Amino acid sequence: MPTRLPQRLILSVLAASLLLGGCANLAPKYEVPAVDTPIAFKEGRGAWVVAAPADTLQRGPWWELFDDPVLGGLVAQVEVNNQNVAAAVAAYAQARALTREQRASLFPQVNLNAGGNRGGGGGQPTARTYQVGIGLGWEPDVFGRLGLAVQGARSGEQAAQADLAAATLAAQGELATAYFGLREADVLRRLQTETIAGLRRALQITQNRYAAGVVARTDVLQAESQLANAEADLLTLEQQRATFEHAIAVLVGKAPANFSLAADPKWTVSVPLIPPEVPSTLLQRRPDIAAAERRVEQANGQVGIQRAGYFPSFNLTGSLGLSAASIGELFSGALVWAMGASVAQMLFDGGATTARVDQAKAALEEAAARYRQTVLAAFQDVEDQLVALRILSEQQVLRLQASRAADLVEQQVLNRYQAGQVNYTEVITAQSNAAAARRALVQAQIDRQVAAVALIQALGGGWRGL
Repeated sequence: MPTRLPQRLILSVLAASLLLGGCANLAPKYEVPAVDTPIAFKEGRGAWVVAAPADTLQRGPWWELFDDPVLGGLVAQVEVNNQNVAAAVAAYAQARALTREQRASLFPQVNLNAGGNRGGGGGQPTARTYQVGIGLGWEPDVFGRLGLAVQGARSGEQAAQADLAAATLAAQGELATAYFGLREADVLRRLQTETIAGLRRALQITQNRYAAGVVARTDVLQAESQLANAEADLLTLEQQRATFEHAIAVLVGKAPANFSLAADPKWTVSVPLIPPEVPSTLLQRRPDIAAAERRVEQANGQVGIQRAGYFPSFNLTGSLGLSAASIGELFSGALVWAMGASVAQMLFDGGATTARVDQAKAALEEAAARYRQTVLAAFQDVEDQLVALRILSEQQVLRLQASRAADLVEQQVLNRYQAGQVNYTEVITAQSNAAAARRALVQAQIDRQVAAVALIQALGGGWRGL
């Protein structure tokens, strides 16, 4: 009879765990937080759909849209050598390990123990005892607390995976932006070199006219000043290029001193063609949105975990062992076993459990607000880059017209100066305007490339792969 009562108690606890564990769900019903969603892009004609994280969809190598093998080779190094990406990889590994740790709590724990004792006194002879046994402990997940912890860890793991994708995409975007900045500096250096060559010819012409007594020495001084300023501007471009090169080195995980990128005289600006209707479903692939949504789900589960504090906890224990007076007799000694069950219920904690539940609810509201803000910021990013690409495309046409006109004015004014029809001040003005117009044209072209990269990032990695 004494051995049957614990067995009945254990069976009762097991039955309760199966019945309650299967139906207990203390967490609120999870729903993705509602966001003020437009019916279409303001700068496009794609229609929105209900948001659902799809950040694991294949996006394709978006950098191939720019048709630049050098850029492709650099981007490939980001996933391998970039230290921010490496840190995100490690964080993801930690999250995966945490999920495994939480899942292990659903299973019984079995341990092996062994020991020996020696004692005596009070006129009694010295006695030795040796024990070896196997112990078992298990907490049935009666109210779903452990299951919610596992689910929360899994949501955290998925959020860490999305953080990894976001870190990779951000590093790739930074690299592309720095690369285009470097190539812009190369193009501007070529233009500036050509400008300096033209200024040197103009200086020679002015010196010849001064030697012939046609113009005053002030014209020569003005020509020399303009040439010196142009050469100083070339040095500024050298500095800018070096800065971009250093940034690229760090992004690919190398010390700036051990990295160099040669100028490519054949490099030309290539801007990918943006589809007339960018599907808004691409926004679902943004990893930061996915991470924010999964943290909402994780916070939702925490409410259930804290609510479980209102209910009792159950524990089952068992042991099986051998005991003897000598090691030799240990495995032929008497078999000793024990089984037990315990129930613990908090009767009064001064409102601590209620406070923890309220904290979890507030954390859920915070996570939901952060998710909404992330989505709204994503809408803004896409709209900003779409309008930027549209405006920059129109500006490039106008910049090209302005550059061609300024080049013609520069040549005509220089011809008139050689003919003695205008003073050198007009030559300086025409040359400055022409050089500025050429730089503005290059800037507009590079700005379109950078805006295209920003749009790709805003859409979660491009518009391919759906």
